[in-house]
Amino acid sequence: MPIPAGMKFNDQGLIVAIVQDAENQEVLMQAFMNEEALRLTMETGVAHYYSRSRNKLWKKGESSGHLQHVKEIRIDCDQDAILMKVQQVSGACHVGFRSCFYRVMEADGKLREDGNKVFDPKETYKT
Repeated sequence: MPIPAGMKFNDQGLIVAIVQDAENQEVLMQAFMNEEALRLTMETGVAHYYSRSRNKLWKKGESSGHLQHVKEIRIDCDQDAILMKVQQVSGACHVGFRSCFYRVMEADGKLREDGNKVFDPKETYKT
């Protein structure tokens, strides 16, 4: 499946991907994709990303079972960012929350957790 013409990957060959719940519009996470990750996502309907820390492709949920079934892919006006609307299985955040954006910054700069964990990462990842 071809990548749309005009996509602007950065100098490392990556593009930002914002992930949103297709049903309730909650922002779940932000990650990076390279062309191969985007192609695999388009072909399989399951989100794939590129890990900068591990320097490799990864399928979201490959170890946890918390897959992201892609319902829609949108490209921004500059074609340098992707918005994916997904059906999220369990949580998107590797620390157990549904969304990676589970912390609220207060006026004094302190962070407050907002939300409940939907899974136990120690049990899920056997660590």
